[in-house]
Amino acid sequence: MYKIFVENIRCHSFHGCLPEETIIGGNYRVDVIVLLNNKELKGSDDLNQTIDYCVVTKIVEDHMSVPCKLIETVCEKICDSVIEVSKKIQKVKVSVKKINPPIDGDVESVKVEIEKKQSY
Repeated sequence: MYKIFVENIRCHSFHGCLPEETIIGGNYRVDVIVLLNNKELKGSDDLNQTIDYCVVTKIVEDHMSVPCKLIETVCEKICDSVIEVSKKIQKVKVSVKKINPPIDGDVESVKVEIEKKQSY
């Protein structure tokens, strides 16, 4: 079992329920963890036997560029898209972190995390 981390994908996006969030936007960090089960990868140096980190990053960037009211929604969409990349993927965990959310109090970030298993 391989655990592949694509971490701290930085995005400036326009998610949120407040009008100013959709105009000004905010900074986000996205992490994607992929559990890959492929016995053919052992001893191989073939990109086709694993997942392409660029593909994962592009999926995140594409979904983060479409405004949603909830980071739960965008997190779910990213998770669904990544798990469709390959049948070799057993599980995907995605977290979306909103940096300096516009809420009362001294809050550095809020984060949503979703984990999904492959449904063969």
